[in-house]
Formats: sequence, C-alpha cells, structure tokens
Amino acid sequence: MSAFPHAAAFEDAARLFAIGAEHAGQVSAREALLDRAMGPGRKRKSSEAIRRGRLPAEGLAFTATTAGGALIGTVRLWDILAGTCDGAPVPALLLGPLAVDPQLAGTGIGAALMRHAIAEAATLGHRAILLVGDPEYYARFGFSADATAMLAMPGPFEPRRFLALELVAGHLHGASGAVTAAGRLVSAVNSRGRKAMRAVA
Repeated sequence: MSAFPHAAAFEDAARLFAIGAEHAGQVSAREALLDRAMGPGRKRKSSEAIRRGRLPAEGLAFTATTAGGALIGTVRLWDILAGTCDGAPVPALLLGPLAVDPQLAGTGIGAALMRHAIAEAATLGHRAILLVGDPEYYARFGFSADATAMLAMPGPFEPRRFLALELVAGHLHGASGAVTAAGRLVSAVNSRGRKAMRAVA
C-alpha cells in the first residue's frame, strides 16, 4: 500500500516535489516504488534484459521526492548501442523504467521527470533516447516509432511501442539491427571499489 493515501492534495500542488540525482540511500525505496507501480512482471520486460547487471548512464538517474524526502518517482537512462550504421555502432540511451507512486498518477510528476531526463541527456551530449512505452503518452515529449523501424529489442516487443527521440536530428538515420547494452557493469564497479578498499587498508 502506498504511503500517500491523500493523493488529491497533490492535484493542484505538483510543485511540492523536487527532482534530483538518485543516490545510494534511495535504492530500497526505489525498488519498492517500482514493485507498486509496475507489478511483479516488471523484471521480465525486454528492456530489463539490457539493463540487467549494468549501471545507469553517468549522471542520468533521477528521483522525485516530497519536501519531507519521501521518494515518489524515478527515472533512469542507460547507455546502449542502437544497432549499427555503415558498419559502425550507433551510441544512444535507453530510458526506463519511468515510475510514479500509483496514488500520485496524473499529478505531473512523471512528465516533470521525463523533461528533466531529456534535458540532462542533451546537456551531456547524448544524441538519441530510445524507450518501450505507450506512444499515446510519450508523443508529447517528441518520441515516435519513425526512427526505430529497422531496430529490434532483445526478446518480444511491440514495434508500435518501440520509440525514439533524436536529440541530434538524423542521428538514428540508417541505424539497423539489435539494441545492445553498452553501459558500465555493476560487477566491474564493485570490483574496483573492493580493490580501492584493500589499497587503503
């Protein structure tokens, strides 16, 4: 059950949340939020196969929190290769999951997270963002299936829900093939941390 039984209070006060960089202390709250918002089948999605064992793209994991610090929304972006073009890999980002506490749906939190994530990705020099989601929702942010017709996600997916936003016009032109993971491995980062700890000791 959500910790926010009086969601109506947020209907006209969406500004009462803040968006910031995700930090380690929010991991358990984030996982609980994803379970509430997306259900037990969330880890079977095709996007999860790309995210599994990886860390989000540097500087591109965000949360929405209340004034009291409670986590009410999350979004992450991941480094990927969007197939190839003329034999060269095409770097891009995969967005997801985007989730908001179910009792706060429709209060503008998800849209604010999306706009923040897109703006930060552009600022950091990324050229395209892909996602799997409802086109009726994501079209407002500029996403469409136009640039993904020749690309494929691992496992089953609905082509109409496989969307892209080009932050640099034409970046995905000619891109074809499978989307694959390109981000940092969790195990590699943990291994470096253990080595550093041993060196200090």
